[in-house]
Amino acid sequence: MGILYILAAITFIILFFINVGWLTSNLYLTIIGEIESFVKGTNPIENIYYSSYLKWILLIDVLWLLTALFFMIQRKNYKTDARLHYLNHKPILNPKICVVLPAYNEAEAIAEVVRNFQKNKFVKYVIVIDNHSSDGTADIAEKCGSRVIRNDKNMGFGYSYALGLKESLKTDANIIVTAEADNSFNSYDIPKMLPYLDNCDMAVGTRQNQVLTEKGNQNSLLHVWGNFFLAKLIQIKYFSLLHTGVVNLTDVGCNFRLFRTEALKKIVNELTYPSTDKVKAGIGVAIHLTMIGIQKDLRIIELPVTFNKRAGKSKIGSNRRIRAIKIGLIFLWLILKT
Repeated sequence: MGILYILAAITFIILFFINVGWLTSNLYLTIIGEIESFVKGTNPIENIYYSSYLKWILLIDVLWLLTALFFMIQRKNYKTDARLHYLNHKPILNPKICVVLPAYNEAEAIAEVVRNFQKNKFVKYVIVIDNHSSDGTADIAEKCGSRVIRNDKNMGFGYSYALGLKESLKTDANIIVTAEADNSFNSYDIPKMLPYLDNCDMAVGTRQNQVLTEKGNQNSLLHVWGNFFLAKLIQIKYFSLLHTGVVNLTDVGCNFRLFRTEALKKIVNELTYPSTDKVKAGIGVAIHLTMIGIQKDLRIIELPVTFNKRAGKSKIGSNRRIRAIKIGLIFLWLILKT
């Protein structure tokens, strides 16, 4: 399935550009030809109609669409087990939450973020994974009453994220929450997401609703549409003809998530290579987590969350266009190969 999906995605992209290129060039030639036709008495539309390139392009397009249709029919019964993929009600009667916050040089925001989550009546633990900050982030977080795990060196976001999840499972919390340490998210979104865990294993946030975002936030035009495109690629990868997908996604880059503890235990070790702490997906750890969850038959729901302007500057440089494109390509390859 992985190889077929990669081939399908690559051929779709190639065909898309071939079709757009052909249409653009012929539109230009048609406009020029209309001018020449007045002089020479020729018909530029006939040249397009009899073009051998057009016939080959249409033939390849039809073959690709027939292949896609065959794939869709084959997926009619994909992940349709009533016990695993449909409605299930397992209420969490006494929510106890552990919040995981990977952090790197977030001294400007970490105190407010920790206190923000501590105010939530269901939050029992806040764990900050300090990625060898040089600005006192770890000390500030400790003074605020959170548990702090200090990395001896900068191990990257993915490592800190995975480590935080594993450490959270050592507590008696029955719900694990992950968020950002830059004040992008709000703890008051937790109560509206909690009820969905009575039916699901993972609740993932989406920042794609304009009315729930603060103007000037770090999600630029490139981020918004890039996240949406990649989200739909995941949805297509796990396509189900009956419901258009096992999960409906619009935002792959949101790290505000809620997990049932027993569900997280099923997938957390898949984030790292066996007998090592090396993370398989690096900066794409959250996307990887979503895809592993789908493969392991976890019930996943995406929900709109509020999104603030971050405090300080992005530490991974995603606000820079070239860097954002590189991250997007990393995410794309991760989706194709997983």
